[in-house]
Amino acid sequence: LTSYRAGVGKHFDSSRKDFQGFQKLFHRFLQVKGPSVEWSKINRPPEQSVQPYEKIKAKGLPADISTCLSKLAVVKLNGGLGTSMGCKGPKSLISVRNENTFLDLTVQQIEHLNKTFNTDVPLVLMNSFNTDDDTKKILQKYKHHRVNIHTFNQSRYPRINKESLLPIAKNMAVNGENAEAWYPPGHGDIYSSFSNSGLLDKLITEGKEYIFVSNIDNLGATVDLFILHHLMSQPADKRCEFIMEVTDKTRADVKGGTLIQYDDHLRLLEIAQVPKAHVDEFKSVTKFKIFNTNNLWISLPAIRRLQDKNALDMEIIVNPKTLKGGLNVIQLETAVGAAIKSFSNAMGVNVPRSRFLPVKTSSDLLLVMSNLYSLDAGSLTMSKRREFPTTPHVKLGSSFTKVQEFLSRFDNIPDMLELDHLTVSGDVTFGKNVSLKGTVIIIANHGDRIDIPAGAMLENKIVSGNLRILDH
Repeated sequence: LTSYRAGVGKHFDSSRKDFQGFQKLFHRFLQVKGPSVEWSKINRPPEQSVQPYEKIKAKGLPADISTCLSKLAVVKLNGGLGTSMGCKGPKSLISVRNENTFLDLTVQQIEHLNKTFNTDVPLVLMNSFNTDDDTKKILQKYKHHRVNIHTFNQSRYPRINKESLLPIAKNMAVNGENAEAWYPPGHGDIYSSFSNSGLLDKLITEGKEYIFVSNIDNLGATVDLFILHHLMSQPADKRCEFIMEVTDKTRADVKGGTLIQYDDHLRLLEIAQVPKAHVDEFKSVTKFKIFNTNNLWISLPAIRRLQDKNALDMEIIVNPKTLKGGLNVIQLETAVGAAIKSFSNAMGVNVPRSRFLPVKTSSDLLLVMSNLYSLDAGSLTMSKRREFPTTPHVKLGSSFTKVQEFLSRFDNIPDMLELDHLTVSGDVTFGKNVSLKGTVIIIANHGDRIDIPAGAMLENKIVSGNLRILDH
């Protein structure tokens, strides 16, 4: 322990807490054998436990909604890097619309809320050791915005060798040969790291009662006043401590976690927990009709109570990884929504799809940059000029994976108001003011290139082979 203390220096206290947290998680991992659910005990949630959003909205809003807002804090999960989209640094710093990053849009949303209702909803960012430094540098630019921003760091746990089950780290450093030895253990870590940071108690002291938690890359996750009012209007003895926003599953969402009834509790079932024989059943749109958006409303006093009693029970997700040198490791994670079963009077709210607008890929990025959405005070809303409520299905090939390359392939973003489906594969570029309608499939074969000319209008078209427009 002495050398451990010396190696860590000023970070000793937080590292000690990380170490204790990992020890607990690892101990549980060694004890648990077999799947964490018995398939035969799974039931659909009772009707009253998942309320339609329309029913909650029908209650209207009180005259003093700002009183409700004074008891709220917004927490954004900001631990992820932009590597899957070919970017260095925190994902929240990728520009998604009119030069605005995810973080810019979040700050604009909350500032607008605070100005409109003359309130003081703080923004809390849960960073990881991967994103903390870069995020803190950028926060300087929001000093004169009407939003108080707090940050705390989630834990840093060691990856373990799949064969030996020993940590692969040589020392406590996070760089050099140790760069791949550590990981942030999933967003289920929010409860302990929020508590350890002192921020949980600070917010409770300031009179905050609920947090609204969501992924920072979900551009649909804005503060919903109707859900907030519903929480605040419950009688004190029946106070709902946890709301999970769910939405109807489509073919694109078959891997999303779902709400089930299990041992008389609502419970989140993730695909990682499903026995192999039942994966197809889990993915079916008929049996499990809803999935978790990861927009969650959670009681702060309840988190404090459950933390004090060590009563938060979240299933362990074993995430296998292969490192650059070919070494197989596992990282143990938990999901924030998995704690639903520990809270009193927990419920789901089936919200419109518009509250789930994640940007995970360049295909998602194309949608949010296009004229399908209009931007107002940091919030994206579907254009009134689109005749269908659903978004087009967009699949861009590997030439579009990295954001920089993606941007270089569009002179500007095409008109997509009447688009149903777009597939693009291979070396394809788009000129200015292209319009896409119906189903459009563009496939450039290996070695070929397709340049869609400026002003082109493609409606229900398949373009393949080689289409190259050269300057004369």
